[in-house]
Amino acid sequence: MKGNGKCLCGSVVLEVEYASSEIAACHCSMCRNWGGGPMLVIDCADSVKISDETSVIRYASSEWAERGFCKQCGTHLFYFLKPANQYHLPIGLLQTDNGFTLTHQIFIDEKPEYYEFKNETHNMTGAEVFAHFESEG
Repeated sequence: MKGNGKCLCGSVVLEVEYASSEIAACHCSMCRNWGGGPMLVIDCADSVKISDETSVIRYASSEWAERGFCKQCGTHLFYFLKPANQYHLPIGLLQTDNGFTLTHQIFIDEKPEYYEFKNETHNMTGAEVFAHFESEG
């Protein structure tokens, strides 16, 4: 399933192919600091085409990941997991239909108590997330 999106100013246009129709919520402190709340993303694996990489700033937020944003308007473009060559894009950035479902939440142990999602999801703590990635590597 293919999709596309663009930043607020239109400098960066993205063409993607979704790895699935599942949306994840990340509650880690870094994602909440970056976006002001949980990050709702869709996995696009390595199939992301960026129209103008010169308008993209890649910030190395850890040894294993980069966060990308438009240098003109600041729109959050992606979370890139380097070891897996895997892009996770904010679902709100993409022009989508309603065929997506919030299925899992990560870093659930860092989620503040002031919000809650209504649907049931698979939830993982930060330790479980790291253990999962270590078992895949």
